Amino acid sequence: MLSEKVSSLLNDQINKEMYSAYLYLDFANYYKNKGLDGYANWYEIQAKEEMDHAMLFMKYLQNNDYEVTLEAIAKPDKVLNDFEDALHASLEHERYVTSLIYRIYEAASEAKDYRTMQFLDWFIDEQGEEEKNATDMITKYELFGKDPKSLYMLDNEYKSRTYSAPSLTLD
Repeated sequence: MLSEKVSSLLNDQINKEMYSAYLYLDFANYYKNKGLDGYANWYEIQAKEEMDHAMLFMKYLQNNDYEVTLEAIAKPDKVLNDFEDALHASLEHERYVTSLIYRIYEAASEAKDYRTMQFLDWFIDEQGEEEKNATDMITKYELFGKDPKSLYMLDNEYKSRTYSAPSLTLD
């Protein structure tokens, strides 16, 4: 049985993951409007991944006989003035999400909820990957993105990204 604190934090995380999807859809829309279809593709796939994460949290709660309560999803509030703004906002946001996962893990640890800690291990690994991807995108943009030909090549690289479902599955 999940503690009230752990179950509440897990339920809140569903909303945070859906907000992440909204945020990344907003970034995708920004890049699409600027003619950078590859960057748009990258963030559309990010949005799908965030929705998958929300569904995993929901399924975990349901599997533990916890009634899920869905809340309103906030409108993205990042102001994007140039191509690099979304990249930095993405890294900042991923670091925030990592802190949320750590907070849930800490609460589960205090409650000696080893099953939830094991469930969260996948998300901890995933957040490490998300932060690295965001950092790499910033590095590549800083190195090459100011040159139109190089930006075109980066955009084509991101256009080739395809969606893959998460490796974590729950019945």
